Amino acid sequence: MSYKLFIPGPIAVSEKTLRAMAQPMIGHRSTDFVALYQSLTPQLQAVFSTKDPVYLSTSSAWGVMEGSLRNVVKKKVLCCMNGAFSDKWLDVAQRCGLAAGALKAEWGQPVDPAALRAALATGEYDAVTLIHNETSCGCMSDLPALMAVLRDFPDVTSIVDTISSCSALPIKKDELGIDVMITGSQKAFAMPPGLSIFSVSKRALAKAATITGRGYYFDFLEFQKNHEGGMTPSTPVIPLIYALKSKLEDFAAEGLENRYARHVRLNQKVRDWAFAKGFKLFPKEGYGSVTLNCFANTLNVDLAALNKLLKSKHHLVIDGGYGKLKGKTFRISNMGDETDETIAALLKALDASLAELGVK
Repeated sequence: MSYKLFIPGPIAVSEKTLRAMAQPMIGHRSTDFVALYQSLTPQLQAVFSTKDPVYLSTSSAWGVMEGSLRNVVKKKVLCCMNGAFSDKWLDVAQRCGLAAGALKAEWGQPVDPAALRAALATGEYDAVTLIHNETSCGCMSDLPALMAVLRDFPDVTSIVDTISSCSALPIKKDELGIDVMITGSQKAFAMPPGLSIFSVSKRALAKAATITGRGYYFDFLEFQKNHEGGMTPSTPVIPLIYALKSKLEDFAAEGLENRYARHVRLNQKVRDWAFAKGFKLFPKEGYGSVTLNCFANTLNVDLAALNKLLKSKHHLVIDGGYGKLKGKTFRISNMGDETDETIAALLKALDASLAELGVK
């Protein structure tokens, strides 16, 4: 039996997007593919707010996140950590054999710009990793404030994960000065997993050219060389590129500003419902995500039982907490293609399921 996902990724995929993936295959070195690839560039640049190329990688976003480290870290990387996925970046850097330091905050606390400034002022680091919207705890750090700090350290390369925020709120890559901006297909873009979309600044490309050990699959210079010919370095996942074209059509039809406003509105609708029930937001006040909500389980609901009811009786699923927060928090996504109607249906199902569990 099928059911709808309201977890923070992968998220529900529309019938239109799924149908787009069913188109006939084309050769990835053909003129047809070049035309497809090049047709996407202006729209992707608009989503990223950049004049730089936007590349497509057949991988999860973690592939490009690891590859970014191999491309731009010469001296030492500072990993800003405030949740499960940002914490993981330190481990990945160390597994790559790179010198790495940690700027740690508690899960649910935003990355502190003053702490970032103090760490960079030591002169130890030539790269920084940031997760804009930490989905494990629903915390969105103040990216403009953090990038303002980084602009004062021009020798430090910024690598920013925007997987659950890009396309759901404005992120002005060039204006902010982001060197490497990465997103993935399965979250705010509302596509199946398997495609990474990223953009690299000219200065990051120039730095990559001075670094050995970049490898091949995620070599920025290979992406740039192939991009100039309207191609990808390796065989791409063509069905997902068809899906991306379909999604970009959706973005244009709705209008990016309307898309941003919709995410804010639906996020607040879920938040208002939870607050009325007596739940509290888990992340620090003022730093909650706009693409999902992570609530503290203040009513001690049996989240496994709740999800079992939601799945069996209403054919939908929410998240019962990630990692060390499992059972202590729950997460509800509003990203992608959700509407006032789908969120209203979700909240009605939650009301019914909670009532069945004895929660008013």
